[in-house]
Amino acid sequence: MKLRMLGLTVAGAVGLSALSACKKDEAPPAATAAAPAAIKAAPLPADTPLPKDEAPAQEAPKSGGTIHGIVAFKGTPPAAAPITPGSDPNCDGMDLVDQSVHVQGGKLANVLVRVQGNVPGQPTTPPSSMVVVDQNRCTYQPRVQGAVAGQPLVLMNSDGTLHNVRGMSAGKQLFNVMQPPLKTKEAMPPQEADVIRLKCDIHPWMTAWVVMSPHPYFATSGEDGAFTIEGVPPGTYTLEAWHETLGTKTAQVTVTEGQQAQTSFEFIAAKGK
Repeated sequence: MKLRMLGLTVAGAVGLSALSACKKDEAPPAATAAAPAAIKAAPLPADTPLPKDEAPAQEAPKSGGTIHGIVAFKGTPPAAAPITPGSDPNCDGMDLVDQSVHVQGGKLANVLVRVQGNVPGQPTTPPSSMVVVDQNRCTYQPRVQGAVAGQPLVLMNSDGTLHNVRGMSAGKQLFNVMQPPLKTKEAMPPQEADVIRLKCDIHPWMTAWVVMSPHPYFATSGEDGAFTIEGVPPGTYTLEAWHETLGTKTAQVTVTEGQQAQTSFEFIAAKGK
């Protein structure tokens, strides 16, 4: 199912009165037989269920070359901080530790790797697909992903409780969207936004990140540390690997038409860790 862009910036502040809405007695709306065929343009964000199988794939051109790499972590990763979920029964089953540094077998997940700056021949319009952020068991999913400037964010609430999504960048609030249970809304980040942090004031442990680029040449490392960026025009580029707490690393890579370029990044544990 394809969704039409609303192009709406949602702003505002969540008052303390909104916190009282996140209670057990907030009953989720009754399930409908089928979701509407599309989100219709409206003066305010539209609410509609979003199918679980909606594919938010990026639309990078398939010509050009491919960049493949691994993000490694050297040393002992910091211990995951425990999370106290509170008394909301809709949060049952959530992760009880913070996943800001997610290392398995010396490989680092949730690193956003992107080509720095503009790319010759890059698309002049953003992809028609939307960037989906789901709120499931009081956790943002995925935790880290990329987006092209001009792409709207689809903010999906799969929980039977009230959430809000506050988008912040460089200390400035970009939008603040209140989400009733089992509803979907949209927010349009400003073109100049770079790294956007998403927070829920009602469930303060909830955090996610959306890293913006002027083009679709980016990818997020998986649990095996691997990432792949496809359709990159031939040329020599600077790649940036961004992590929410460990900072950034850069590497030079040369892309050849129809070929796969290999690169790697390594983040190191802080001294004494």
